[in-house]
Amino acid sequence: MRAAILLAAILLAGSARAQNQVEWSLTLEPAKAAPGSKVLARLEGKIAAGWHLYSLSTPKGGPIPTTIRLLDAAAVESQRTFEPKPKRAHDPNFNLDTETYEGDVAFLLEVAVKNDAPAGPAEIGAEIRYQVCSDKLCIPPVKRRAAATLTIDAAAPVAALAIPPGYSEAKPAAASAPTGTATPANTEDLSIFLLAAFGFGFLAIFTPCVFPMIPITMSFFLNRPESTRRQAVTQAAIFCLGIIVLFSGLGLVTTAVLGPFGVVQLGSNPWVNGLIAVIFIVFGLSLLGAFEITIPSVILTRLDRVSQQGGTLGTLLMGLTFSLASFACVGPFVGTLLAASVQGGGTRPLAGMAVFAAGLASPFFLLAIFPAYLKRMPKSGGWLARVKVVMGFIILAIMLKYLSSVDQVLQWNVLTRERFLAAWVVLFAMAGIYLLGFLRMEGVSKDESLGLGRLLTGAFLVIFAISLVPGMFGARLGELDAYVPLPTGQSGFGAAGGAGGETAIAWMKNQFQEGLERAKRENKLVFVNFTGYACTNCHWMKSNMFPRPEIAAAMKQFVLVELYTDGSDPASEQNQELEQKLFHTIAIPFYGIFDGDGKVLASFPGQTRNAQEFLAFLSQPAPASAPSAAAATSASASPSVLTDLGLKTLEGAAFDPTVVSDRVLVLNFWATWCVPCIREIPNFNRFSEEWASKGVEVVGVSQDEEGASVVKPFLSKHPIKYRLALGSDAASEKFQPTPLPTTIVFDRHGKAIQRFQGFAHPEAIEAAVRQAL
Repeated sequence: MRAAILLAAILLAGSARAQNQVEWSLTLEPAKAAPGSKVLARLEGKIAAGWHLYSLSTPKGGPIPTTIRLLDAAAVESQRTFEPKPKRAHDPNFNLDTETYEGDVAFLLEVAVKNDAPAGPAEIGAEIRYQVCSDKLCIPPVKRRAAATLTIDAAAPVAALAIPPGYSEAKPAAASAPTGTATPANTEDLSIFLLAAFGFGFLAIFTPCVFPMIPITMSFFLNRPESTRRQAVTQAAIFCLGIIVLFSGLGLVTTAVLGPFGVVQLGSNPWVNGLIAVIFIVFGLSLLGAFEITIPSVILTRLDRVSQQGGTLGTLLMGLTFSLASFACVGPFVGTLLAASVQGGGTRPLAGMAVFAAGLASPFFLLAIFPAYLKRMPKSGGWLARVKVVMGFIILAIMLKYLSSVDQVLQWNVLTRERFLAAWVVLFAMAGIYLLGFLRMEGVSKDESLGLGRLLTGAFLVIFAISLVPGMFGARLGELDAYVPLPTGQSGFGAAGGAGGETAIAWMKNQFQEGLERAKRENKLVFVNFTGYACTNCHWMKSNMFPRPEIAAAMKQFVLVELYTDGSDPASEQNQELEQKLFHTIAIPFYGIFDGDGKVLASFPGQTRNAQEFLAFLSQPAPASAPSAAAATSASASPSVLTDLGLKTLEGAAFDPTVVSDRVLVLNFWATWCVPCIREIPNFNRFSEEWASKGVEVVGVSQDEEGASVVKPFLSKHPIKYRLALGSDAASEKFQPTPLPTTIVFDRHGKAIQRFQGFAHPEAIEAAVRQAL
């Protein structure tokens, strides 16, 4: 009994700490004042990392503004409140500008002391009502108090108060008209989807497959016949159009034949990577002067005829070469993009691929035009030859990335981390030594002076080569670890920064069922990492996120299982099927937290550089151990989990709980002022339309204190297509839906299957529903 009481106290204390994201304190200047004078009260709030507090002047119709009032005190006549300048930004969820504070904030209160205030100590208290939110959670408005003691002394000097610069008097929050026309949810989602597709395509230019195409493209356009400016622009546009059309077509055809996961498989396929490695070896050696790549005279004659007619075919063929070379490297991005676009239906797959390819091709439009002007410039010695030689060394270094992918997928372990880095050290050092004039090759003559540009570039390459040496002995290399093989026999680095050793994170490889059994024996949860041998983002997470001290400490509380999905062995095929079955996604890396029975408790898709975000994911408690989940589970004894809770419809009638009887229930607690809740609405709209015919019911329970008066106007901007109910004290006590949003999935018998706190990813909700059916 004592143990149970102690456990409950610990859980309640943890819950209290979790909901106290702002610590308040009050100080008075001066601490001694005469009757009838004024005192400046400084109310300081320390906001927890990752959270933000809304200002006193936040417009109504959006998040709830902060309010500050002085409690009744015999010594206080009146108050004026001042606030510092907040961070103002447009919030598309509310379609208005919101004002927030992060970190530390100090509000000032001008306190007028009563003329008849009695002498002696007087307690000055302030009550603060506020709401805080993070990217995924919102805490409902809470009230906190802070107090300080003011000594009333008629002999105290009276000094004029001065409000520091940067402060303005807080005005009561007023309703604010939207700053723009409201956008339908589906149109807004499509815009975000296309913007993300373009951004990913643009960033893909820096991948190892795409970046080496820069010298190839410049060489192609440098060797074209003399052309006018208009012709150069036209050819550049055709080149980019060729990339867009051919890349999109290739992606859609490949997906139609292989499926979305087949595209990811193509990116890590050893035959594809091996072929590209061979091509890069040939091209790299050619740049270093081993031989010259020439086209047969018959083909040259035909291409010459085509070029005389505008060169359109040749330019399109160049675009096709670019698409084929880059596809294997960006395949994982393309596969994930296509999978996401298929969920949206319509023309999203084609639009997404076209925009992605446009982002990928856009930098090459300038690169294609530039050589046309470059040819008209005076010759500048052997700089072009030097660029060619240096690019030869760099392309050979990039070629090793493809060979490494082949080696890792086939598990040969020949090109180890040490050998890979040794080769990089030699290649980059040779490029630097060549530019410094110590290696005699084409472009560097014996009696040619060393220019400043050559000197700095050569020095940089040598420094870069030397900086790789510690990585051969287990040191981390930061961003480069994404492209470098992991230490042999290890899935990452230890928390202390080195590879292996006592601090290394221990993983169970391709042992999902064994991990579940071990979790049962040790009373732990299971952290599953869906990863890949040749997955760059997976390597980055293992090398840069997992070894962080706070992340490593959190992960040691789990049974750790890594499931490889891009290999050619049966285990990879089984892992692929498991990921698709549970999460209906092809993304790697992808992370899931399971209990010992194999139930999904939480999921986290993709790479993140935000350690606090990933730590919050790891810190999510299991439903069985959370008091709120236990309360939710107790509903299984009722014919409906919503019986006798006092829920009402927007019209004020009693909510009929029988509408969800014998159906899988997705119960979502939300509020109009909760940003993550609003972000979930389009997902629940789509989910409800898709799953209603399969015996699934979505019910949104509003936690707004004002009830229908604020929910109804909100629905005109954010349409909700599933059932709605107004919350009640009984529902809040039973399900403990704090923070918001909180989503609970129940099976047909009213048993709680899974609980989500914060923004829930659609695939995780769907996985829980499939488990409940």
